[in-house]
Amino acid sequence: MTETVAEPRSVRWGLAAKLFAILLLLGAVAVMITGVLGYIRAREALERAIFAQLTAARETKAHQIESYFLTVRREMRLLAASKMVVDATRGFREAVDEFDKKPVPPEVKESVHGWYDGHYMPMVRKLLGTDVPATEFMPTSAAPYFLQDLYIVRNPHPDGRRDLLDDAGDGSAYSKVHAVYHPLMRTAATTVGFADFMIVDPRTGRLIYTVDKDADFATSLRAGPYRHSNLAAAAARCATAPDPSATCLEDFSAYLPSDGVPEAFMAAPIIDQGVVTGVLIAELSVDEIDAIVTGGRRWRNEGFGATGEAYLVGPDFMVRSSGRNFFENPAIYFSDLKAGGASDEDIAAIKRYGSPILHQHADTAATRAAVGGVDGVGEISGYRGVPTLASWGPVRVSGIKWGLVAKIDSSEAFEPVYRLERDLLIVGAIAFFVVVVTGAWLSRSLLGPLRELTAGVRRFAAGDLEAHVPVRTRDEIGQLCLAFNGMIDDINQKNVVIETKNRENEELLLNVLPAPIANRLRGGEKGIADGFAEVTVSFADLVGFTALSSEMPPAEVVTLLNGLFTRFDVAASELGIEKIKTVGDAYMAVCGLPVPVPNHAERMVRMAIRMVHITREHAMEYGVSMKLRVGINSGPVVAGVIGKSKYIYDLWGDTVNLASRMESGGIPDSVQVTRPVYEKLKDQFVFESRGEIEVKGKGHVEAWVLRL
Repeated sequence: MTETVAEPRSVRWGLAAKLFAILLLLGAVAVMITGVLGYIRAREALERAIFAQLTAARETKAHQIESYFLTVRREMRLLAASKMVVDATRGFREAVDEFDKKPVPPEVKESVHGWYDGHYMPMVRKLLGTDVPATEFMPTSAAPYFLQDLYIVRNPHPDGRRDLLDDAGDGSAYSKVHAVYHPLMRTAATTVGFADFMIVDPRTGRLIYTVDKDADFATSLRAGPYRHSNLAAAAARCATAPDPSATCLEDFSAYLPSDGVPEAFMAAPIIDQGVVTGVLIAELSVDEIDAIVTGGRRWRNEGFGATGEAYLVGPDFMVRSSGRNFFENPAIYFSDLKAGGASDEDIAAIKRYGSPILHQHADTAATRAAVGGVDGVGEISGYRGVPTLASWGPVRVSGIKWGLVAKIDSSEAFEPVYRLERDLLIVGAIAFFVVVVTGAWLSRSLLGPLRELTAGVRRFAAGDLEAHVPVRTRDEIGQLCLAFNGMIDDINQKNVVIETKNRENEELLLNVLPAPIANRLRGGEKGIADGFAEVTVSFADLVGFTALSSEMPPAEVVTLLNGLFTRFDVAASELGIEKIKTVGDAYMAVCGLPVPVPNHAERMVRMAIRMVHITREHAMEYGVSMKLRVGINSGPVVAGVIGKSKYIYDLWGDTVNLASRMESGGIPDSVQVTRPVYEKLKDQFVFESRGEIEVKGKGHVEAWVLRL
């Protein structure tokens, strides 16, 4: 018989081993081929998708920039050809010439010099980092002194709001022209979104009108302090072009009168009867371009993830837009710049001006190609020296050569591929595990269910009442497993019923006896009786309740009394007082047993006060006349369990009897206490002495009534 059992076992495990080896080999090869091909294809597809996304974002932003400048050109042509601008130019030129003919009073020079020394030069020296003499910026002719004094120094409006002054009130020809045209020019500048709106006289190169009235107002762009600015270059280019369709755009550059903020300038000739009488110039804030390139600094919303961004570069390979980390991670931003080769001077300038625009170098293969007019995509080293996936190309705006780059760090771009690599390893491990499990399952498909059933029976015998076994087949073994599980479920249901009954019995016992006494009784202790040296006992009785109940239906009597005693029980529970029993309309309670408490007398007096107030409220709610009489005494008692079939926990002793006499001899709607209670609480409550009262079986006993 031993040989008969061993032969099939040997054949079974031999076949299982072969099947296991075949499954393992096939699974490993399939997982390896699928994983390698999937990794390669996923990386290529992801790279194409990222390049397509970056290119789409770059082209969209480039188109927005080109559209912005195209709109500005159109607006400038229309405004320069408008009668308003032509007439205003003529009037401002004549008025400025009139000022030049007047001598400058000393007080005007003094006020203008004071403004430069106190307001303008501190800003200039802070931005330039050198002690520049103020004489380099002072006016050199009469008109600038008069105009800067009227519209800057004496302007009643604060810096940044000088454009609100329409008429300086000096009665000059300039102020009259200004009062007429300034509101119109201010509205035009605000409507088209220009940072400032200016008119230059081509004869003198003087800035004869500006909306904002900054330090460049009335200065000469040929010989003044801003002769080397991009504003002067734009004015000079358009001053000799009597072509109504001509516009002159100068790239962004730091402009001192605008607190060193990078500004670009778009100019258009003002032509009157075929002659260029002025140059209309719009000051373009870099914020407009920066908002387009950075998407309002909402990089994540535009699909750039955690490290992606787009940035604009000029022919000097200085950025024309803000870097992302400059706002999100300044410490990392400056650390990356330093690691990428940025000079200390560039980093100091960025911190001084509070912006990387025109101070941060971005000289990479991508920016060189973009500025050179070449589109492309690829993985390059970015300006931070970090490998990035980038899409680059030119921004086609007449007059400037810009390149736009959209990029994202390679580490973030290929994070899905890295996750796929990890997932493939996990899948491979899971597949290997599945093969192992499958082989084991096939080898034990017959004995497995029986072994599980045997184990379930053993667990059940050991006390595990949740020892269900899985039902894996529909044959006889499966039916046996179903029957076993049904038996366990039936036993569990019966156990639930038993536990429910036990809980109900427990609650019933606790309603009859204090918890410590109930525990002792359940532990098998018999003849429970204890002496307590110091407790406080109270008796309460409803005065006239017998007469009241005779006039009410029995159901209403029970409802009234049950509601009142229930509220007594709640108060007792809150104060840690043990209710002993109720007899008719009488209520007996004790404090200080079975667990002793030091302030048992105080708790009981507070309980009595609550009971009186509760009785008054209850009587008012039911519309009846009902008063409570309470008696309290402190002293030793004996407590124990009486009975066998119906337990009751009761108290005995003179302390109990005297407490009962205090109640029966008390005054309705009051609390009467003995001397022990009075001595304990006379400093906490107000008592009134009743003297000695007659107490049955005790003679004369001193009593006090608590003042409520």
